[in-house]
Amino acid sequence: MTIPAPSPASSVEFIGMIETQEVSETRPATGPAIDPDYTTRFARAHEDAGFDRILIGYSSARPDGPQVAAHVAARTERLGLLIAHRPGFVAPTLAARSFATLDQFTGGRVAVHTITGGNDTEQRKDGDYLDKEERYDRTDEYLGILRTAWSATEPFSHEGRHYRFEDYAPQVLPFRASGIPLYFGGSSEAAYRVGGKHADTFALWGEPLAETAEQIASVRAAAAAAGRTEPPGISVSFRPILAPTEELAWERAHRILDTIRSGAGRPFFHHQNGERVPPNAGSQRLLAAAAKADLHDRALWTPTASATGAGGNTTALVGTPETVAQALLDYVDIGVTTLLIRGFDPLDDAIDYGRHLLPLVRQELAHRAATAPSALTTAGSAR
Repeated sequence: MTIPAPSPASSVEFIGMIETQEVSETRPATGPAIDPDYTTRFARAHEDAGFDRILIGYSSARPDGPQVAAHVAARTERLGLLIAHRPGFVAPTLAARSFATLDQFTGGRVAVHTITGGNDTEQRKDGDYLDKEERYDRTDEYLGILRTAWSATEPFSHEGRHYRFEDYAPQVLPFRASGIPLYFGGSSEAAYRVGGKHADTFALWGEPLAETAEQIASVRAAAAAAGRTEPPGISVSFRPILAPTEELAWERAHRILDTIRSGAGRPFFHHQNGERVPPNAGSQRLLAAAAKADLHDRALWTPTASATGAGGNTTALVGTPETVAQALLDYVDIGVTTLLIRGFDPLDDAIDYGRHLLPLVRQELAHRAATAPSALTTAGSAR
């Protein structure tokens, strides 16, 4: 079975990312690990900027994502909540109830971002000693249980390699009959296989267009192999660096790079135990792109990935809002449906994206949608 490529998107989803304290690769953490007022300001800045969702990240040292999401939900009106979640640390039935409960309280604003985990050392901090292949096998089983638990109208039992239970009878289901959207991150063959099978949206980090297109093809092939007739949506993540002119944007980019190299900030993930090459495929791919060239395509800049060890989505798009908007649209043109953007100056950048970047992308997509039917009509009348 071959899954057809989707037609060009008439709209895209924009996702931001929040922290519970002020911190980034360019600045040390300030304030307590959980600063409720800052978290609220950060979330509201994204809502005011027009983002569709915010990602709440996961690591073995970070605050608990569902509780951060509940805090944010109580202080925003419409902002979607994408909660990063590692399968394996709580039972899937409990996770299903937890997310469904929050989804009901928020009127359907919850989505789950599945991160299987690519670093053995990081996993063991939370007591997980499975190897990578076993983790993906567990994730496959786990997500199947979640889907069933979110739609079950009768008690059901399960006996698998990693989970076993009897007569689970959920009394709380998601707000919508369609369930809770599942996002999935990864860049390995195992990730394509499991995410292609389960994900509503498959999340990639920002690579050059050609490499991104190759990954999209791999995800679609995996989805077809799993028997799906509709492919997952595709998310790609970037760190836009904007300024009013190209010259000022590049000056700002190099200041950010110098600050990262000085070690003044704190990366999202530190590499463990002196690792020179990160163990996860996504980071390796970013570093490979950086080794080829600093600048790719219209505006993709990779030295920020090299400087951070690619411990997260760390490639930048540099330029004026118009240049970066066109660069984002280049990815939409190859099949991307979701754009995750966050800045090296996190709160200020979120505000600037809402003022200067998101409107340009949405205006162009609206223009395309408005003119496409007339173009088809003109073509038809010319025959």
